[in-house]
Amino acid sequence: MEARLNAPVSSDLKLGINGLGRIGKLTLWHHVARKHFKEIVVNLGRDAGSSLADIAHYIERDSTYGALHNYLYGHRGQRVISGLHEDAGTMSIDGIHVRILRKSRNPKDIQWDEHGVRLVVDATGQFLDPTLGPEHPKGSIRGHLEAGAEKVIVSAPFKIKDKKKAMPEDAITTVMGVNDNDYDPRIHRIVSGASCTTTCLAHMMKPLIDYFGAKKILTASMATVHAVTPSQMVLDRLAKPGATDLRKNRSIFNNIILTSTGAARTLELVIPEMRQIGFIAESVRIPNTTGSLIILVVNFHEDLSGRPIRREMINQLYKETAERDSNGYLHYTEEQNVSSDIIAVPRAAAIIEGHETHTRTAEVTLDPGMLFGLKKDIQKQLSQTVARISITQAVIYGWYDNEMGSYVNMLGDLTVSIGENM
Repeated sequence: MEARLNAPVSSDLKLGINGLGRIGKLTLWHHVARKHFKEIVVNLGRDAGSSLADIAHYIERDSTYGALHNYLYGHRGQRVISGLHEDAGTMSIDGIHVRILRKSRNPKDIQWDEHGVRLVVDATGQFLDPTLGPEHPKGSIRGHLEAGAEKVIVSAPFKIKDKKKAMPEDAITTVMGVNDNDYDPRIHRIVSGASCTTTCLAHMMKPLIDYFGAKKILTASMATVHAVTPSQMVLDRLAKPGATDLRKNRSIFNNIILTSTGAARTLELVIPEMRQIGFIAESVRIPNTTGSLIILVVNFHEDLSGRPIRREMINQLYKETAERDSNGYLHYTEEQNVSSDIIAVPRAAAIIEGHETHTRTAEVTLDPGMLFGLKKDIQKQLSQTVARISITQAVIYGWYDNEMGSYVNMLGDLTVSIGENM
């Protein structure tokens, strides 16, 4: 990688990052490398360690991706954090001025306006309900707007607790390369970047819907074999009061843990045609730091007068879509990969493993007399009739680095895109 130290930035905007967990820290890495924003202001909302040097130590090193300077410059890299000022909470990271805030956890109290921050990425995973006002006692995503930000990007799917409330008009969920054109800078102030799983799934489903149409897809289901997240425990622990999923309290070191995913609901927000398709989404957590896999099963109505839906056809569709993708979000490979092979692949929303694509076509026998909505006399006439329908089931595998390679890089593109329209 070319040296970027003191390289000119391409925007006068300052970027705010709220939270310095997995996504927050890697988002900081991404934008330090990208050199788009002239300054990055990170809000921790609390002290960490005994000094600013301890925070710099945390930023510099990562158990999954290695050292920051090696991420930036490979084996020739040298340490890139310097100029620490404890009282001001500032440091230089590869020539980018970074300020660390350690006072306020509630978004409305962060004082983004005081630091000239107009664009904020909230990576805490705590403020996901866009219907809550800025004065909510537990904090709200709208608090950032109250504190001076003009746009807020949420690094997780929205979760509206009151099911009677609709999505506010100024909030939208987007996945880059799928529905990012739906974002209107004149209207939308709060943007969700969906989730890592929804991002991969959207790029797996969109080529199928664009080519076949939603009506030809009878049903679909997915299971994500997902790397561990902070919601899992290192060792077994007693559940908190009111907890209903006891498996989250079991050790991820030595267990495969069944859990849930909201990918199906979120997918409908970015691909509205999914509402016409019966869809089920499941998740399994495994003892892996990053590198996840979606197993997508799709049932097609086979049109006997058209081109048969076969493995080669599905693979060719993904291959051609990937070749046309100027952003490089969809990748297609016929190599035999394992999860570590796809870690940190740049902007790979989904990596289709064509080697493992499978299809099978079978005839399904249907009794027309059991169809819903038919009048009784018509049902009686059809009761002796047997219809045969050809259905093709396809199994498609899509890899994604649920941390840096896929999600954080896609989130970075979304952030820059929104910033360029401010």
